[in-house]
Amino acid sequence: MLHFLPAPLRGVISALLLALNTLICCWPLFTVALLKLLLPFPAAQRVLRTVMHGIAEFWIGVNKFWMNLVRDTRWDVEGIQGLDMRHSYLVTSNHQSWVDILVLQYLLNRRMPLLKFFLKQELIWVPFLGLAFWALDYPFMKRYSKAYLARHPEMAGQDLEITKRACARFKDLNVTVVNYLEGTRFTAAKQAQQGSPYQHLLKPKAGGVAFTLATLGPQLDALLDVTLVYPGQRAPGFWKLISGQVPKVIMDIRTRELDPALWAGDYQGDAEFRQYVQAWVSQLWQDKDTRIAELKREL
Repeated sequence: MLHFLPAPLRGVISALLLALNTLICCWPLFTVALLKLLLPFPAAQRVLRTVMHGIAEFWIGVNKFWMNLVRDTRWDVEGIQGLDMRHSYLVTSNHQSWVDILVLQYLLNRRMPLLKFFLKQELIWVPFLGLAFWALDYPFMKRYSKAYLARHPEMAGQDLEITKRACARFKDLNVTVVNYLEGTRFTAAKQAQQGSPYQHLLKPKAGGVAFTLATLGPQLDALLDVTLVYPGQRAPGFWKLISGQVPKVIMDIRTRELDPALWAGDYQGDAEFRQYVQAWVSQLWQDKDTRIAELKREL
């Protein structure tokens, strides 16, 4: 509806609507989160968690409104049929930009349980949103450089322990866990630094998904292998999205069965099992790299 306005003005309008939406939704969310801390009874926890998820889904719905307001983006989506709120999913996706998260929320909100992302520890300090993510049980991950781990070897594996503890909170719930196997956003510089064997992806890290499967494997109904592709040589940034400068988004979802063998071993202690999981992840990533090349030819 506002497509005729200059992009900078559309960006300002979107930013204001996002901020207002966040402020309005955070206060009831924090109130319910406080009640959840004060009422540690299973029945109360289930009811309050449902209310909190409803608030989060409303927030995402309002974001969808302003995204439609500033741009008539063409959404080319495959494989979204058959998803529902009664099942639990593991989602893996390539990761290029902050836009990826908003796109997943835009297209998958209320089609499946609320998406739970693994977030960088620094994001907890983002005003309002950081506390909201914490209240909604989003796991926060600390990242350590190789130099830091060399000086503090006792910190190695801490991110995997956080993964296990976070997933344990999701047991016996319908949940959608999103795992970005690359661990960071794709850039050509990172790709070159890694010596990645893939044309469009960074090297995947199998540890996080292995521990997710070890904790939640029996309750997960499927793996949703999501591939996102945008026009142009580089993925759009957050400003491009809120100012209505993303003309097209391709989302390709392939639903894959999860073999119980993927959580039948000890990833840390069994080298043979670890190689098996890593080989599975590598094949998943090779297929995704091929699929991205195919989708880019359709742009």
